[in-house]
Amino acid sequence: MKHVRIILLVNAMLPAIFAAAQRDTIRNKSVDITSAFKPELKASAKINFNAAPPVADTAKPRLQYDIPNPNLLFAYQPGSLKPLALQIDSIGKFNNSNYIKAGFGSLRTPYIQGGFSFGDGTNAGLNIYAKHVSSQGKEEFKDFSNTDVKLSGYYKSANNLEWNASLGMKQDKTYKYGFEPKPQSYPNDSLRVSYQTLTARVNMHNINRTAFGLDYSPTISLSFFNDKLKNHESNAVVDLPLQKNLGDQVSINLGLTFDLTRLSPDNKNIERVNNNMWYISPAVLYHTSTLRLQGGIRPSWDNGEFKMFPNILAEVGTDDQRFTFQAGWTGYLRKTNYQTLASQNPWLWLPTDQRNTWIEERYAGFKGSLGDHFTYSAKVAFNKLNHQSLFINDTTAAGDGKSFNVVYADRVNVLNLGGELGYNVEEKFSVLASLNFNQFTGIRGQQKAWGMIPVEFNTAMRLQVIKDLWIKTDLFAWKGPRYLKKDGTDGVMGGAFDLNAGLEFRITKNVNLWTQFNNIFNKEYQRWNQYRVYGFNFVGGIIYSFD
Repeated sequence: MKHVRIILLVNAMLPAIFAAAQRDTIRNKSVDITSAFKPELKASAKINFNAAPPVADTAKPRLQYDIPNPNLLFAYQPGSLKPLALQIDSIGKFNNSNYIKAGFGSLRTPYIQGGFSFGDGTNAGLNIYAKHVSSQGKEEFKDFSNTDVKLSGYYKSANNLEWNASLGMKQDKTYKYGFEPKPQSYPNDSLRVSYQTLTARVNMHNINRTAFGLDYSPTISLSFFNDKLKNHESNAVVDLPLQKNLGDQVSINLGLTFDLTRLSPDNKNIERVNNNMWYISPAVLYHTSTLRLQGGIRPSWDNGEFKMFPNILAEVGTDDQRFTFQAGWTGYLRKTNYQTLASQNPWLWLPTDQRNTWIEERYAGFKGSLGDHFTYSAKVAFNKLNHQSLFINDTTAAGDGKSFNVVYADRVNVLNLGGELGYNVEEKFSVLASLNFNQFTGIRGQQKAWGMIPVEFNTAMRLQVIKDLWIKTDLFAWKGPRYLKKDGTDGVMGGAFDLNAGLEFRITKNVNLWTQFNNIFNKEYQRWNQYRVYGFNFVGGIIYSFD
C-alpha cells in the first residue's frame, strides 16, 4: 500500500517538472548585481614626529686654508751679501689710491709724494707715482736729492691675455763729502755726483692656462743710465719663461734669458764696454699638497765663457703648511754694471772693468707658523761667489779717499746663518725681525771682503693704537765691515744701531697728519768708509686723500 502511494505521487509531479525544464531552456540569460565593490587600501602605520630642538654642537670646526704667508719672503739668496748703499730715512710708501703727501723737516728737508689710480680696477688701469725729497746736512757738501716718477698700467684683452707696461724716471744727486782730512776747499762741480735713469718694461702673460697646458710670460726691460760726466750705459733684458703642465702635479719649465749691457764712456781714450750674458733654465717640477721637487740645470754664457749651474730644489711640508723643510743646490749669474754698482755705492769712479758674479748656493732650512699669529723661518747656507765686486777707497790720486774703486775677488766662500720671526694680529699689530750672520773664508784675489757686512739685524713694528692712530718703528743694526786703509792694512768700521719711529693719525675724513723721527740715538755711523750718515732728524706734514 505504501509503494502504491509513492508511485501515484511521482506520477502527479512529473508533468510539473517537465514544464519547468522547458521554461528554463527558452529564458534569456542575465546577471543580477546585488552590490558594488569598492577597493580600499589597508590603513598604514604612521610615524609620530615629536618636535625637538637639535643637540648643540660645541666642537669647533677645523677649516683648512692654503694661504701663502706674506711674512716669509725667504728666497734663500745671499741678498744681504751685496754691499748696499745707505737708504735715506723716510716714512714708508702710503697705500692709498689717490693722495698727496707733503711735509717739511729739519736739515731743510722738503718732502712731497703723490699717487693716483685710474681705470675700472678689473680690465684696465693706470697708476702714477711721484716722490721728491732732499736734505742739506750741517757739514759742507753733505747734501742729497732724490726724485722718482713712475707710470705703470695694465690691460686685459679678450683673448686670455694681460698686458703690463711701465715707464720710470729717477734722478739722484749728492756730493763726495767723505774727503779727509777736513776742511778742504773744493769747487762744487768736482764733488757733485748726479745720476739719471730712464726705465721701460713691457710684459704679456696668459690669464688662464691654455688648452695645451701652457703658461707663458715674456718680458722686455730697457734702462738708460748716465752721470753728470756724460758717461752713458744702456741695458736690455729679454726674459722668456715657458711652462708646460702635464696634469695637476707635473710641469716642465723652459726659460731663456738675455741680458745685454753697453757702456759708452765720455772719454774717447777709454774703449766701450760690452757686457753680455744669457742662460737657459730647463727644469722638471713635481708638486703636491705636501711635496715640491724641482730638478734642472742652468747652462750659462758670460761674455762667451760657458758655465753650467745646477738648479735643484726640494720642499717637504705638512698638509696644513705649519712646517716646511727646504733644501736646494742652485746657481746663477748676477749682472754687474755701472747702474747696479752706483745704486750700492754712489761715490765710485766709472767702472770700466765689469765682471758678472757667479753664484752657487747650497742651503737647507725650514719655515712655518705656530698658531694663527706667529711665523718663523731659519736656514743655513754655504755659498760660493766668483768675481764678487768690492769697494775700496781711492787713496792714489788726491789722497783723500773720497772716491771708491771697484775691485773684484776671484773667489769668496760665505757661510750664512739666517733666521726670521714674525707676529701679526690682523691689521692692528705686526712685528718682523730678521738676523743674518755671514762668515767670509777662502778669499782669493783680495785680502778681505771689503765692504761686505758680516752681521745684520733688522726689526719692523706697526701698531694701531686706536682707530685713527698708527705707530711704526724700525730698528736696524749691523757689525761694521772691513775697509782698506791708506797704508795697505785692513781696518774694521764701527757698527750701526739706528732706531726710527713715526706717527700717523686722522683728523678729518680726508686729512691725516704724519711725522717721522730718524736716527733717534743720534749715532753718526758709516756704511762706507769716510761717509758718516746724518744724525737725529725729523720730518712731518699732512696727507690729503681724494677717496
